[in-house]
Amino acid sequence: MTTTERSEPSTTAGERDMLEGWLEYHRMTLAQKCSGLDEKSLRETSAPPSDLSLMGLVRHMAEVERGWFRRTMAGESREDAGWIYSTPADHDGDLHPGESDTWEEAFATWQEEISRAREIAARFDSLDDLALGRHPRRPMDFNLRWIYTHMIEEYARHNGHADLLRERIDGAKGD
Repeated sequence: MTTTERSEPSTTAGERDMLEGWLEYHRMTLAQKCSGLDEKSLRETSAPPSDLSLMGLVRHMAEVERGWFRRTMAGESREDAGWIYSTPADHDGDLHPGESDTWEEAFATWQEEISRAREIAARFDSLDDLALGRHPRRPMDFNLRWIYTHMIEEYARHNGHADLLRERIDGAKGD
């Protein structure tokens, strides 16, 4: 896994550059929280009863990227952009990697979904452009601005979880 140095967006950037910059910053933060760990450490859970792991968070964010950008923003069907890890039997399957699941696959899938999200967002000229699809639990209109803001919130929340997981694994701290 390769990571690059994070950088915050300019304090005077325009709105779209600012939102895209913060989203990239938070994507890189999660990647950095996972950097340098072996497969066993990436599967290590926090504290009972939680079964949250860094690998589970990365798998979860792959699902979130796919859901908001491919299914909601681009309007792709469930047949074309269905669940990656979740199943009817385990709605939180993204957070529950099995023994045969690997970090390499989880990270590659997450990066692929990020790449697709960037491509989809670039197709829309304005932050006010409305999504072409509907979210299954929120059947309302969403514009690109809302989706960017929600994704930043989603990553920021889970990066807090990743901070605690990483500190528990090897004592590493940081923002």
